[in-house]
Amino acid sequence: MKEANKKKEEKIKELQEFISRFSANASKSKQATSRKRALEKIQLDDIQPSSRKYPYIDFRPNREIGNEVLTVEGLSKTIDGEKILDNLSFTLNHDDKVAFVGSNELAKTTLFQILTGEMEPDEGFYKWGITTSQAYFPLDSKDEFDNDYTIVEWLTQYSEEKDVTYVRGFLGRMLFSGDDGVKRVSVLSGGEKVRCLLSKMMISGANVLILDEPTNHLDMEAITALNNGMVKFPGVLLFSSRDHQIVQTTANRIMEIVPGGKLIDKITTYDEYLESDEMARKRHTYSIQNEEDN
Repeated sequence: MKEANKKKEEKIKELQEFISRFSANASKSKQATSRKRALEKIQLDDIQPSSRKYPYIDFRPNREIGNEVLTVEGLSKTIDGEKILDNLSFTLNHDDKVAFVGSNELAKTTLFQILTGEMEPDEGFYKWGITTSQAYFPLDSKDEFDNDYTIVEWLTQYSEEKDVTYVRGFLGRMLFSGDDGVKRVSVLSGGEKVRCLLSKMMISGANVLILDEPTNHLDMEAITALNNGMVKFPGVLLFSSRDHQIVQTTANRIMEIVPGGKLIDKITTYDEYLESDEMARKRHTYSIQNEEDN
């Protein structure tokens, strides 16, 4: 009876954690409400063991990162007549985990595309440190899967080790098993494609990860696993996410590119950033400048 009650208490705690984390998330609110109803109905004698399966996300760099990570000087970019990035300059240190926040989503995606060589800036330059290697999780990944590869074949092209068992091990971490490996990537669901991309990030062995909204299409279990993997990652992170807990628990530096393309950069946690009067004044000042320029 004691062991049974212990399992029941663990189930209650499990439901409570999900409700607390995801009740404010619009895309997950229905699931959180369903868990709340389940919690309300629980009797200590009718709790069933959890059937939830968690991916295992563990980003392990092949090489330790040096002190010189990234230098950005005077980056500017205009798209369709709108200034998206305006004279951005910053340096990254070897222990930085930078969250890009705010409503200007085009700006952070543009910056990520420039830093990964997918787009050229109009002005300025950037330079990665000699010890760095980068892996990129793009906001729009449709081109990644516009081919006829199986999942195993698709992931193998990004792996230095071509052994099928080795590659399947990384897919297994993301809950692909058995015949899943021979599915064509062109027919995968949005969630399956995200899981493939995270497998790619892991198998790359990169020491700099750039992630643009990686929680899109993920379920609660995968989001939790991703959060844990990002927190444990010993390299440098540049990322954006709508998940408040991921940003708060992972980032030690916050950047916001405000409308007009100016950068606000602060070494702080996300909650402290949101509560900062200094940061609010900066956003207000840049907003006024942008209105005057236009």
